Amino acid sequence: MDLNTLKQFLVVARLEHLSRAADELHVAQPSLSRTIARLESELGTPLFDRSGRLRLNDAGKLFRGYVERALGELDAGRRAVAETTSDGFGTVRLASETFLGLTGLLAAFKRAHPAVEVELHQMPAEDMARRLRAQDIDLCVAAQPIPAEGLAAVQLLDEAVWLATPLDHPLAGRTSVSVDELADQPFITTRKGNWPRRLLDRLFAARDLTPKIVCEGDEPAAIADLISTGLGVSLLPAIARRFATQIPVAWIAVDSPDCRRTLTLFWGADSHLSTAARLMRTTITGWNWNSGESRQNGG
Repeated sequence: MDLNTLKQFLVVARLEHLSRAADELHVAQPSLSRTIARLESELGTPLFDRSGRLRLNDAGKLFRGYVERALGELDAGRRAVAETTSDGFGTVRLASETFLGLTGLLAAFKRAHPAVEVELHQMPAEDMARRLRAQDIDLCVAAQPIPAEGLAAVQLLDEAVWLATPLDHPLAGRTSVSVDELADQPFITTRKGNWPRRLLDRLFAARDLTPKIVCEGDEPAAIADLISTGLGVSLLPAIARRFATQIPVAWIAVDSPDCRRTLTLFWGADSHLSTAARLMRTTITGWNWNSGESRQNGG
């Protein structure tokens, strides 16, 4: 099996769709089908279930992990050699569920290290551990736990999550509210898998309640704007208050010790981090996440 075959397998495994994979790879679908068939023949077992929609089976998932790690090691070696033979600092690949709250940090990093190239990858937390172990990314900032095997981590921030409501909402004058009081409230939130939705579902499930969701999407930055229109309420982290100062919403404490968010920086424990990645790690761990500035600048 050659590298091109393995790379094509990873695309098919990620998309679980031959025609879309062929389009992304710019190859003919019959040719891609034959490539996957030859790989399965060489391994002596199917890698996909083909009853109905194409699905990666257990053998395929196992093989994918090895292929990702193998190709990740090769790419890491290529980058390490490039770093030693060039005068630059290289590239850092940073992943996060959302980049809201990272813009100040990224601006400060680029001012301090203009020669470093920064690649940003937005992805759900459930993909982060696998991508770190495969060395597809160097660092990730996650707002929820991810499988820690083979990873190193530093906690960046632990903060309260608040209820945000329209200014004329009946709860707007309250200093705090219980989860039970939110049972019939219309919620604006993110899709399943994102930390705001998981927190909301977890708080309600602990009380045998189901949240009433009137809007779910992929734009956390738009939630405060939607609240101000009167569409509903939402759970927003304390850090969001810094970025929503011009948006007319009321902030109310939630009377639950579990209504919190933790930001954590992860990287591969045994991965070779480029100079660029080490510089970014230093910047992230030295950032004052409460004030939004570097601690070295007095934040």
